[in-house]
Amino acid sequence: MLNNELVQIDTPEGTNVVIGQAHFIKTVEDIYESLVSSVPGIQFGLAFCEASGPRLVRREGTHEDLTKLAGENALKIGAGHSFIVYIRGAFPINVLNSLKNLSEVCHIFCASANPVQLIIAQTDQGRGILGVIDGNSPLGIEDTSDVEARRSFLRKIGYKH
Repeated sequence: MLNNELVQIDTPEGTNVVIGQAHFIKTVEDIYESLVSSVPGIQFGLAFCEASGPRLVRREGTHEDLTKLAGENALKIGAGHSFIVYIRGAFPINVLNSLKNLSEVCHIFCASANPVQLIIAQTDQGRGILGVIDGNSPLGIEDTSDVEARRSFLRKIGYKH
């Protein structure tokens, strides 16, 4: 039997979320080390859903509220070997390559500050992430003023000179 479910992920103002899949209990500690090594002073909380053994949601972080939020949303997702990271004080672009280079990380589903929905499959065995809805659909194609606004924004936040 296969059922699908849509799971809304809570992404508070001022945070980004990264959702992925990994394969080993040491994922939590390795992601922790990867994040603190990538951006000095980063605030984050992360959670990982075990797929065997005690099948617990494992949590770590540098910020208590973000760690709690990660644990709550990981449990809501409930997909074995999935992980969720909430970040403040950095952007996903600062940590994604470091996360993707971890030997136990299999896949990154999304990295976003937008509202996120996960399409979850449920079988008799368990749950898995089928896909991600990240933000909203486009309303049109940018014009000249939109191009200038985009370029200005990137310079304002320090990603272009």
